[in-house]
Amino acid sequence: MPDEPPRDDHAQPADAGVDGEDPEKLTTAAEAPVGDKAGFRLAAFGAVLVVVLFAGYGLGRLNNSTASASAPPVGATSSGAAMPGMVMDESQPHSHDSAGAATQSGTTMPMGAAVGGLSLSSGGLTLVPEQTTFTAGRAQRLSFRVAGAGGAPITTYAVVHDKPLHLIVVRRDLTGFQHLHPTMSADGTWGIDLTLAEPGIYRMIADFTAIVGGQQLATTLGGDLTVAGNYAPQALPAPGRTDKPSGFTVSYEGTPNTQATQPLLVTVTGADGKIAKLDPYLGAFGHLVVMREGDLAYVHVHPEATLVDGKVKFWLTAPSSGTYRMFFDFQVAGQVHTAAWTARIE
Repeated sequence: MPDEPPRDDHAQPADAGVDGEDPEKLTTAAEAPVGDKAGFRLAAFGAVLVVVLFAGYGLGRLNNSTASASAPPVGATSSGAAMPGMVMDESQPHSHDSAGAATQSGTTMPMGAAVGGLSLSSGGLTLVPEQTTFTAGRAQRLSFRVAGAGGAPITTYAVVHDKPLHLIVVRRDLTGFQHLHPTMSADGTWGIDLTLAEPGIYRMIADFTAIVGGQQLATTLGGDLTVAGNYAPQALPAPGRTDKPSGFTVSYEGTPNTQATQPLLVTVTGADGKIAKLDPYLGAFGHLVVMREGDLAYVHVHPEATLVDGKVKFWLTAPSSGTYRMFFDFQVAGQVHTAAWTARIE
C-alpha cells in the first residue's frame, strides 16, 4: 500500500459567528385581513406558517447535529483552512501561506502547494517595517508591526509552535538563513537585534497567526532589507540529500513533487554514526522551510508529532517545478542546528 499522510477529519461548525455579535432578529408584519376572503387568506397563511415552522425545526435539528459532530477537538487551532470549514490541528503536519490559508497534510493539491512571503500585504494585514537599511556585520534593531485593514497595529496573536511569530531572514541568493523570534511590545511593535553579515538584498518573512475580530488568520508576509556594499551573489550548491552541520550528518529520503503530498524522512546522525537523540524544538522534532530560487516563495512545514524509527517525518507538496533550498532546523542537547539542501523539483 502507498504511504498516505494523516488526515484531519474535523470541520468547523457551520454556524460559528463573530464573538460578541447578537443574532439577527427577524420580524414579520402582516396587514389585517378583512371579510371572508381575508379569513381564507389568514387560514392559508397559518397553514404555510406551520409548514415553515416544522421545516425549520427539522433543519435546525439537522444543522445542530452536523455542528455537534464536526466540532473541533479541544486544543485544535482554526487558522483559515484551505477549504471552508476545515479546522487545523497545529500538532499535525501542515503549512501556512500568505493568504491566511493553512494546508493540512493529506490534502492533495494538483496545482502545487500555496506559498507565502511574496507580499507586504495580504488578507487585510500589512507588514510595516520601521527601517529596511542595515550595515554589514553590525547588530541593529529590526522593528516592525503588522497593521490591520484600518492601519491600527495588531496586538493579539495565537501561539503557534511555542511562539506568536516566527521570522525568517535570508539573502536573495538563499544564503545567510536565520530563523528568529522577535518580541512584541504593548503597542504591537515587534523587535529583535539582527546582524546581516554580507552586503546584498535580504528577505524578511513574518509567519504568524493574528487574531482579528475573534477569528484566527494564519498569515505570511514578506519584505526586503538592504545591506549596502559590493554584492557578490553565491551560486546555489548542487542538488543533494546530505548536509553536515556542526559535525552531524543530516540526510533525507523522499521525492517531493507538484502533484501530490509526499513523505520526507529526515535522519540526523551523530559523529558516532548513530541516530542522534533529537530534542523537541518549538513544539516539534524539527522545522522545514522550503524556499524557491528566484522569487523566494516560502513554505513552512511541520512534521508528524512522533518520530519514525528516530527519523523526522514531513509531508510536502512543492509549489511548482523549479530549484529550491530546503532548511531543516533541529535541536540536540539543547543546541539548535540547521541543515540545508538544494533540490530540483520537476
